[in-house]
Amino acid sequence: MTGALALGAAGLPMQSFARVSLGSGTLTTVSDGNLVLPAGFLFDTMPQDELPALRERFGLTGDQLTPECNLALYQDGERTVLFDVGSGPDFMPSAGILTDSLDALGLAPEDITHVLFTHAHPDHIWGLLDDFGDPLFTEASYMMGRAEWDYWYDPNTVDTIREDRAAFAVGARRRMELIEDAVEFFDDGDEVLPGIAAIATYGHTPGHMSFEIRQGDDAALVVGDAIGNHHLAFARPDWASGADQDTDAAITARLRLLDRLASEQMRMVGFHLPDGGMGRVERADGAYRFVSDAS
Repeated sequence: MTGALALGAAGLPMQSFARVSLGSGTLTTVSDGNLVLPAGFLFDTMPQDELPALRERFGLTGDQLTPECNLALYQDGERTVLFDVGSGPDFMPSAGILTDSLDALGLAPEDITHVLFTHAHPDHIWGLLDDFGDPLFTEASYMMGRAEWDYWYDPNTVDTIREDRAAFAVGARRRMELIEDAVEFFDDGDEVLPGIAAIATYGHTPGHMSFEIRQGDDAALVVGDAIGNHHLAFARPDWASGADQDTDAAITARLRLLDRLASEQMRMVGFHLPDGGMGRVERADGAYRFVSDAS
C-alpha cells in the first residue's frame, strides 16, 4: 500500500509526505522543508557545453534550486527509526520544520527510538539540537558509520575541507560532541538494526552511508544524498556534481545504486527527491529516470 499525505503546520507551506507498508512495518517520509541553493552549487562542475539543454529540459533555468528535504521514518511496532534529523533552527529559514512534521503525524521527538545517520552535512545532523541548543531526541540511540564519524570529528577537518564548507565541520563536531558517549558505530555491510543493513556509498561525503530496509520480500533503500536530485543525477549520473566532496567516488556509488534500483525495482527514498522523496528508478534513454510514488 502506498499513499501521499499533504500535511502542514500553522504558518508553513503544505508538505508532501509519502507512506508505504513494508512487511509488518511502515515507511514514511517526513518533511523538514526545503533548501535554497545557488544553481552553481550543483552545476558549476558539469560540462558547460551540454548543460544548458538539460537544464531547459528539466525546468532548471533559474538562479536558484529549492530541493525538498525528506527524512525516512520506519516504524515496526517496537521501534521508531528516524534516518537523519534535518537542519534544526540554525541552518536555513526554509528548513528545520521536522518537529512540526512529526507532530502532524502524531509523534514527538521523544518517540524516536533510534536515529541512523547517512552523513553529517548540516541538513542531516544539525537538527540534533533544539532552539536552546539542547539535544532534541532524548530517548533515541544514535548510530553513524565509523568513517563518517572519524572524518567530521577530526579537529583538522575544518582546515582541510573546502573553505566555504568550514562551517559544516564546526557545526557537525559541536553536535557530535554532545552524543559521543551515546553513539554506536557501524561499517559497510553491518546489520545495524534487525532488518536494516548499511551500504557504503562514499563520495558525497567521505563516509556517506545508505540503508537497506528488508522485511521478508519487501525492501526499500534509503539513499540519503548518494542520489541527490531527480534530474541530472538520473539523466547524467556520470557527471560530477558540485554537491559532492569526492566526485569520482560519488559517481561510482550513484551508478551502482541506480543500476541496482532499476534492476530490482526496489523502492527508494531520496532525501532531496520531490513529492515526498519516495519512488522507483526506471531505465530511460541510456540512463535513468525517477518515478515518484506520487505520480
